[in-house]
Amino acid sequence: MGLGVALTVAGCGGGGGGKAAQDPSAPLELWARTTPGGDGEKGMKKLAAAFEAATGQKVEVTAIFDDFETKLSQRAAQKDLPDIVMNDSSQLGTMVGQGIVREVDLSAIKGSDQLLAPAIEAARAADGKTYGVPYSAQASALLIRKDWRAKTGLPVPANWDQLVALAKAFTTQDPDGNGKADTYGMAVPGSTKRGYASWYFSNFLWAGGGDFIAKQPDGKYKPAMTTPESIAATTWFRDLACTSKVIQPGAATMDTPPTNETFEAGKTGMYVVGPYLMPRFDSSLGKDKYEVVPMPKGPKDSTVLAEGGSVYLMAGSKNEAAQNAFAAYAISAEGQKIGMEGEKAFIVQLPVNKSVDITSVRPDPRWKLYADAYREHGRYAPSIPNWTVVRQSTADTVNALIADCGLDTGAELKKLDQKLGEALGQQGIGAS
Repeated sequence: MGLGVALTVAGCGGGGGGKAAQDPSAPLELWARTTPGGDGEKGMKKLAAAFEAATGQKVEVTAIFDDFETKLSQRAAQKDLPDIVMNDSSQLGTMVGQGIVREVDLSAIKGSDQLLAPAIEAARAADGKTYGVPYSAQASALLIRKDWRAKTGLPVPANWDQLVALAKAFTTQDPDGNGKADTYGMAVPGSTKRGYASWYFSNFLWAGGGDFIAKQPDGKYKPAMTTPESIAATTWFRDLACTSKVIQPGAATMDTPPTNETFEAGKTGMYVVGPYLMPRFDSSLGKDKYEVVPMPKGPKDSTVLAEGGSVYLMAGSKNEAAQNAFAAYAISAEGQKIGMEGEKAFIVQLPVNKSVDITSVRPDPRWKLYADAYREHGRYAPSIPNWTVVRQSTADTVNALIADCGLDTGAELKKLDQKLGEALGQQGIGAS
């Protein structure tokens, strides 16, 4: 629906571009981008029930995963959006461009002064205004088969050279002892689906000093995949597949579900991923079989991809006061702790409220390691009008480079920069 929606939604129910007539008793309709009947829905309902108990405000939770964006656009066209949408922080630019979210007045959100700076910065759009309230964060760390590493005698990798050395050992030294050459050093979701190859690679690109796009002093952006740092990081990552050959076969066709399976099935020995998979791997693989360590330092630093979820206050709500109150509750110390509780049905990965110590809810030190990685090294994708097209274009190129070792890296990155330049220009943020 795109920009056509923006023209029809701005005055949803309000007429003349104003806000809808307000009804402080109106229940809130909340949509969560999660699997119906799954743990995410259970977690959302738990938070909503706690908010209702604390305030008396009714909240109706609907979990949608398949065709979420299409269904949201349909409701926008009908000028009947839900009041709250719980969605990825990376969707901010797209939702703002569609005109379906209202600007957030942080002074009206109690406790917003306790939000961590990186989280609130990720809720700001390209125009400098805030359009979401972050309620959860996550960052990347390195999972290693602890028992395999013990057999190699190698240390926890502190830099990229040591990472490659351990990956090679996992690939060539039969760490599972079955006498077969069927193990690989690194699990890589290298598919183009939803831009996975770019999503995963960002951890290495940024730590290597490279970037997808670079912000200029005037606020515009330039493509940055042909800088020396970006070329070096891309070449290094590609060599994992083409030179040292330490990533799993078929990586170029795998998104996260099959990649997850390679790690828990004992086919791959290292995996860069967020904290959300720990409960699964603790159960399927065994907590004693793997370790969680900080990402090895790259040529520049230890920057890792930061992500999270935001409470989006949708346009046209009849109860903006309750929208604000729900967002405030979600980021409060009480709301954050409720969101983190449980082994599976938790919706807050890492707290965004700086007064909340994750160890007060999760004493497992691995969670604190992730929280420290987020606070000290986390970096969000830039809040541009449409990050999805940048991620997808870079994923297509990274995927092609690991799938076809005969391609020229420099030539492919030059083509990519041209595509990125066109995309940035179409969004009105391309630097001249």
